[in-house]
Amino acid sequence: MASRQYSIFADYFQFYLWDAGAMPEPPTDYAEADLRNRIKAAPFVVVIQPVRNMDVPVTLDIADMAPALDLSAWDHVAEASLDLPSGRLEIHECTSGSIDIVDIAPGSYRVRACFAGLGTLSEDGLDGDDRYHLTLWPAPATPVEVLKRYEEKAP
Repeated sequence: MASRQYSIFADYFQFYLWDAGAMPEPPTDYAEADLRNRIKAAPFVVVIQPVRNMDVPVTLDIADMAPALDLSAWDHVAEASLDLPSGRLEIHECTSGSIDIVDIAPGSYRVRACFAGLGTLSEDGLDGDDRYHLTLWPAPATPVEVLKRYEEKAP
C-alpha cells in the first residue's frame, strides 16, 4: 500500500480528488444529505468535506483491495466511487489549486474517507485535532454510502 501525507487547505470546507486527464468541474448542486454525508461524487470527481475551513491533515493510501475497517477508530466514515480513466489521481484544493498528482492504474476506484477528531474544534472553528484518512482501491462504481455517521451536537 502506498501512503502519502498532506496538509490541505479546505477552503469552503472542501477539497477534491479527481481524474487529472478529465479536468472535471466540481459539483455545485448540494443537498442537505450531501453535507451530512461529508462526501459527494460526480463524474470524475469526489468532494471531501472536512469540518474546518482551514489547513487539515490528510493521509492518502492507495490499496490493491478494500482494507479492513475498524469503525470505532473514526467519527465518520463514508465511501464514494471515482472513475480515473487517465490513471492520474489529482488532489486539488477548492481555491488554491493542485496539491499532488498520483499515477495509478486507470480504472474505477472506491474512495473511503475516514474522519476523526470532529468534536475537537475550537469555539470559533479555526483550530482542532480533526484528521482525515482517505483510501482508494480498484472497485466497480457504486453509490455513496455512509458507514458511520457523525452527528454534530447542538450548542
